[in-house]
Amino acid sequence: MGGRGGWRPGPRRSDQEPTGVGRAARATGSRPWGGGEAGDCIKCALMSNPDELLVAISAAVESEPSNQMSLTVVVGGAVITGRLAPEAVWRERVAEVLKDSDRLGPFSEIFARDPRESRTGGEAPTHLHFHLARILQGNLGIPEAGGMYRVAIKDVGAWTVGDFSYFDR
Repeated sequence: MGGRGGWRPGPRRSDQEPTGVGRAARATGSRPWGGGEAGDCIKCALMSNPDELLVAISAAVESEPSNQMSLTVVVGGAVITGRLAPEAVWRERVAEVLKDSDRLGPFSEIFARDPRESRTGGEAPTHLHFHLARILQGNLGIPEAGGMYRVAIKDVGAWTVGDFSYFDR
């Protein structure tokens, strides 16, 4: 990276520790940030644990094909609002849209596969599947008619029940 400066991580020596590590860690020789490559500490700090309540909501939606719930989430600074649907229903709808496209038609088979084939029994959902969803930008919802979005639960920074809508007044 060139140009205007700014912070750049440098290599970390094995005897260095991240800020905030106490004397107990130094005294015992333990390294709570792991012992790997430079940047491991940063990587650990960026990983988040999925919200248990959001996982439970997703599991409830997954439990019944007719279950749907309006939800708004913040992911990476973007606000996404719409209705959750079971993964199988979401995949089916995406496959239908792709099938009608000349260029994207071959990809429809990927979405048409049963999602449970790749999961072991009782595994908690890892993603939210939105349909009729919009990314909110100012007073616009993009796309206006709603789209299909798949969001990793672990990436959700904030959420609320309900679908935000804007009306001109």
